[in-house]
Amino acid sequence: MKVTVLASGSKGNSIYIEGDGGALLVDAGISSRRIRSSVEACGGDISLVEGLCITHEHSDHIRGVDVFTRQCPMTVFGTGGTLAGVKETLKSPGTTSLNRVIPGEVFDTGTFSVTPFSTSHDAADPTGFCISDGEVTMGVCTDTGMVTPVMMEFLSHCDALVLESNHCPVMLENGPYPVFLKQRIADKNRGHLSNRAASNVLSELCPDLSVAVLAHLSEENNTPEKALATARETLSLFSHDVELEVGLQHAVTRTIEV
Repeated sequence: MKVTVLASGSKGNSIYIEGDGGALLVDAGISSRRIRSSVEACGGDISLVEGLCITHEHSDHIRGVDVFTRQCPMTVFGTGGTLAGVKETLKSPGTTSLNRVIPGEVFDTGTFSVTPFSTSHDAADPTGFCISDGEVTMGVCTDTGMVTPVMMEFLSHCDALVLESNHCPVMLENGPYPVFLKQRIADKNRGHLSNRAASNVLSELCPDLSVAVLAHLSEENNTPEKALATARETLSLFSHDVELEVGLQHAVTRTIEV
């Protein structure tokens, strides 16, 4: 399995996952043109994509869905709440195939078996995904204020993981955001994972995890260096066993082979 984070952050998110004979996209929060050019740049093939999985309906995850699915017809997978939000953005709703998924229930795209799981965010019915090609499993867990024991059970089966590491609490507290927004970001029920919270998750998943991409970093309240340093410090003795990367907002992340 090959995994490439095409874009990650509050301005747009998308992940390309390629297996033996097929591929999958998670989120389309960037333009259709950028999705297609980024897939080409990483050596992927957009014609292999069997479906588009949407984590939730916020614009930085669905902005490109309408144009992209008209240019590259495919099924869009998401929970009922997520698809309701997606449908509102479609200019011709009847031409896009929407497939409702249920957290905890496996669905098949052809090459992949995908298990959605509920996350904790201020969206209608947000999810992460565990994506398996039968040999390895890739987890996607972003836009969540906390990782619950139930979520950890799903992630414990993953060989690799794209995990939110959104903010440094000190930078957030001292940063320019208004108080209400700072409180929302730090809220475990509807916000985003801090560097420390993310690194604690990685520590619990070791030593079974081989690769982790730290994702959805805030450009105002975090830096790649801080996110990586916190993860390495918390992983301690396991820091050399887990390959760490950072998903970037304005550049395609190096393709990871799992």
